[in-house]
Amino acid sequence: MDRVLGFILNIGLLKDYGFRLVLGLQMTLTVVGLSCAMGFVLAFPICWLRMSRNMLLSYSAMGYTNLFRGTPLLCQLYLIYYGGGEFRPFFQETGIWWFFRDAYYCCILGFTLNTAAYQSEILRGAIQSIPKGQIEAARALGLHRGAILRHIIFPQAMLVAVRPLGNEVISVVKASAVAAVVTLLDLMGQTRFIFARTFDFSIYLYCALIYLAITETISRLVNAGEHRLSAHIRARAPADARQESRSTTVHRSTEVTPA
Repeated sequence: MDRVLGFILNIGLLKDYGFRLVLGLQMTLTVVGLSCAMGFVLAFPICWLRMSRNMLLSYSAMGYTNLFRGTPLLCQLYLIYYGGGEFRPFFQETGIWWFFRDAYYCCILGFTLNTAAYQSEILRGAIQSIPKGQIEAARALGLHRGAILRHIIFPQAMLVAVRPLGNEVISVVKASAVAAVVTLLDLMGQTRFIFARTFDFSIYLYCALIYLAITETISRLVNAGEHRLSAHIRARAPADARQESRSTTVHRSTEVTPA
């Protein structure tokens, strides 16, 4: 029992290397935050291209999403970080070698391209879930395309997409651990560094608990966001229920009782 408690509560290890876990956590949150934010912005044009009636644009966007959703993230990261070195003379001539020689920027680029593919499909599904009758009614009222997008499509689509988008952020957080294989000292990278110095396996337990805390926090924030976005639906539900109850009462009172 004492051995188990010593494994779980290794105060000496946390005292000596806890600051490295904090630095790794900051790096992980930075990379994930930037990647998801830029991926969300990139997902919109990909989504609209995917829904375009132009077959060339639509199939190009579909090829992009299939490529990044159908191949391992680790493979994509290798191609960007190590594969970029194959084009070093060209990158040096164009002045962008500083970007591809840094694991930090390569990880952000890889995660952004990957999550943009997933988020674009989430947005596409959310937009297509909106009844077409609403859009046709808005056009009949004379609303222009921007107003339809801003007042009808986007609010309803975000309500549908908020939970899948939250799940995607959680997936990126867990997948970000692969950044350690390209020498980025994120949370997993710092954990590997500490283990290489101490050979104390309990450091992986602390790493797992930190990842669990991150994902649980994101899940609760998503639940709160969904609850806030759907406030109008919950407010309307009691009124609809009362109206349905009154309609049922009136219907029953007008029924003719057979003699």
